[in-house]
Amino acid sequence: MLLPADPKAEFLSFAPQIRAAIERVLTSGHYILGPEVEAFESEFSRYLGGGQVIGVANGTEAIELALRAAGVGPGDRVATVANTVTATVSAIEQIGARPVFVEIDPATLVMSLPALQAILAGTVVKAVIPVHLYGHPADMPGIMALCRAAGVVVIEDCAQSHGARVGGRHAGTWGDYAAFSFYPTKNLGALGDGGAVLASQPEGADRVRRLRQYGWRQRYIAESPGRNSRLDELQAAILRVKLPFLDALNARRRLLAAAYEEQLASLPLRLPATAAGVEPVYHQYVIRTDRRDALREALLPQGITCGVLYPVPIHRQPAYADPDLSLPESERACAEVLCLPCHPGITEADVETVARAIRTFFAR
Repeated sequence: MLLPADPKAEFLSFAPQIRAAIERVLTSGHYILGPEVEAFESEFSRYLGGGQVIGVANGTEAIELALRAAGVGPGDRVATVANTVTATVSAIEQIGARPVFVEIDPATLVMSLPALQAILAGTVVKAVIPVHLYGHPADMPGIMALCRAAGVVVIEDCAQSHGARVGGRHAGTWGDYAAFSFYPTKNLGALGDGGAVLASQPEGADRVRRLRQYGWRQRYIAESPGRNSRLDELQAAILRVKLPFLDALNARRRLLAAAYEEQLASLPLRLPATAAGVEPVYHQYVIRTDRRDALREALLPQGITCGVLYPVPIHRQPAYADPDLSLPESERACAEVLCLPCHPGITEADVETVARAIRTFFAR
């Protein structure tokens, strides 16, 4: 069975190193916020090339803690996109803020710069969360220019963009804060939940560190309100095993994406676009077709499982429904996107198998 993601296959490729890392933690006697978390925070910060990394419990709480550290609170408006996973908006709602949805660029499926400009001109917004969807970063130079001019905080949602670059800089190093998820299917994935906040300034990093553990700077003394959101020592140790291989694994994803592009180019599909100056990491290889559901069903009996990230835009989901809001590009994308198997656990022959099955479908 070919899957859109296969964390088990990735585990098996690192199994001896991961088992050794787990044994190291188990025998250390340090299980919460110990040397493995500190080492991973330092190593990931060096990898990204800027700011300070603070390990937290998961990617959703990374967004929430970044918002809190940035001073966003009840009633504040936060601009983001609607074609992302619900977690982005649930973090906004968790602190009592209000999401403001920005239309996407129809080619790259990330936040549209003209749409953001229109929002900032007509709405008082406290923060903007661009989502680097599918491993393709948003237009960070343009977004930063607009937000700096408007005095708006920027928090990058990097859950799907570990290692991606914009203008030669890693995604996550442009904004005031960035939120990472280490969910097992991510480009840099743990074997359980995990997340991190990247803070561009030391004072912001200090606020996040206090927020993740009860507002403590000194143990048992709360300087400010906080919560329990800590990256586990075991997961940090596992991430340390994988981090040195992240660029190679992303390069493998790009090779597979190039193979798909070559083999699917002649079909009536919209293939992934790459904006100038962007180095994507293909967390997902996403094609678009108005026959999405029929194609997905036709591939399944052939052992090819495809994902749909995401089938319903957030402003059309029951919890956040807004009948007065129309985002035609977001709605169209959610009705058409299909995620093909594209991860380091598959081969070029697997890509050919998938492409042949898709060609057969459209030849009927």
